[in-house]
Amino acid sequence: MFLSLWQCLLMGKLKYKFFRTFANFELPFSNRAVCSQMSTHVRNIGDCDQFSELNETWVFGYGSLVWKADFPYEEKRTGYIKGFLRRFYQNSIDHRGTHEKPGRVVTLIHSNDAEAKVWGMGYRIGKSNVTAVLSHLDYREKNGYDRHRLLFYLYPPSDTQTNEPKNILLYLAKQENPSYAGQHDSLEKIAEQISEAAGESGQNTEYVYKLADAMRQLYPGEEDDHLFSLEQILKSTEARKNIRNATSSCDVDRANVCKEG
Repeated sequence: MFLSLWQCLLMGKLKYKFFRTFANFELPFSNRAVCSQMSTHVRNIGDCDQFSELNETWVFGYGSLVWKADFPYEEKRTGYIKGFLRRFYQNSIDHRGTHEKPGRVVTLIHSNDAEAKVWGMGYRIGKSNVTAVLSHLDYREKNGYDRHRLLFYLYPPSDTQTNEPKNILLYLAKQENPSYAGQHDSLEKIAEQISEAAGESGQNTEYVYKLADAMRQLYPGEEDDHLFSLEQILKSTEARKNIRNATSSCDVDRANVCKEG
C-alpha cells in the first residue's frame, strides 16, 4: 500500500529531471517575436567568429544590398522575410546624405500582419569569408544598424537547391539609434528630404529608384506601397521641376531673340 523510501526518492529524482528538462526546452516562436528573441546584437567586429561556427551563414539584403553586394558570396537566392514592413524611416548621414542634409534609407518595422512579406535577396557566405564579410558589412551599415537573425523563405523553389527556410542575418536600424527619423513624416515630406540629399554613394533619389526597379524586376506583381508611392512622388516632382526649367530656358531664349531683333 505504501511506497518504500527508495521508491519515493527515485520518483522525486525523475520529477526533478523532467521539470529541469522542460524548463530548458524552448518552444517554437513566430517571426513576429524573432527580432527580440533571436537578436544576436553583435556589433563588435570581434564577435564575427561565432558565425563561422554555423554550418551556413546567410545575409539578407532589403535595401541597397539587393543590387549592390560588394562582398564575395557562394550563392544568391531570392525570397522574403515575414512579419515586417520596409520603411524609409532611417536618416543617412554618410552613403546618401550628410550631417547637414541627411538623406533617407530603409529599415524594418514590425507589421500587425504576421504574414506580411519583405522581399529581398539572400546571400550565402563561404565559411572562409564570414569574418571578413561581416566586418565589411559592420562598417558599411555603421550608421545605426545592428545585426539580427530571423527566418528567410526562399522563393521561387529550386529543383537543384534546398528550399528550407534559412536562419539569416540582417542589419536593422531600431528606434533607439541616433539616426532614426521617426514614423510620423508624410511621404511628401520624406520625398522632399530625399530630393535634396546626396552622400558618398550618390544621390538619394538614385537609391529609391534602384530599389524600386529591383523589386519590380525580381518580384513582378508584388506590391510595396510605401516604396512605390515614394518613387512616384519623387518622379512627379522631378517632372514638374524639369518643366519649370525648360519653361525658364525658353523665356530666356525668347528674351535674347527680342534683344537681337
